[in-house]
Amino acid sequence: MTSIIRALLVSAAMSVGATAAYAAASSTPTRYEPDPALKTESVSQLRVRVSQSCAITQARLQSSVSESSLNRSCDCYAGRTMRSLSADELQTYRDTGVFNETARGKALAALDACKLPRPQI
Repeated sequence: MTSIIRALLVSAAMSVGATAAYAAASSTPTRYEPDPALKTESVSQLRVRVSQSCAITQARLQSSVSESSLNRSCDCYAGRTMRSLSADELQTYRDTGVFNETARGKALAALDACKLPRPQI
């Protein structure tokens, strides 16, 4: 009887561990609900959103820099990123609120081109 309970506990622990590992490896935040407005916004409105998100993220990364001082670099990043997305990548962004794997590569290239540090993933 004890061995059955022990086996069940080990099995449950492995299941929880696998779930946690999957969540940690996923690029979509857990319990994240994308803004429904993404589906109807124009590409230029999406570019503004990406630029604003960039400024917030970069201000956190570069603690001695204000969001307003990052506007030019983040506009560069948002413009390059949005221009490089295919129709499918753009639709995925609209649907999920995050860049898929191919779009993420393009976004990282835009960060490099605009001389912004990459966030740690």
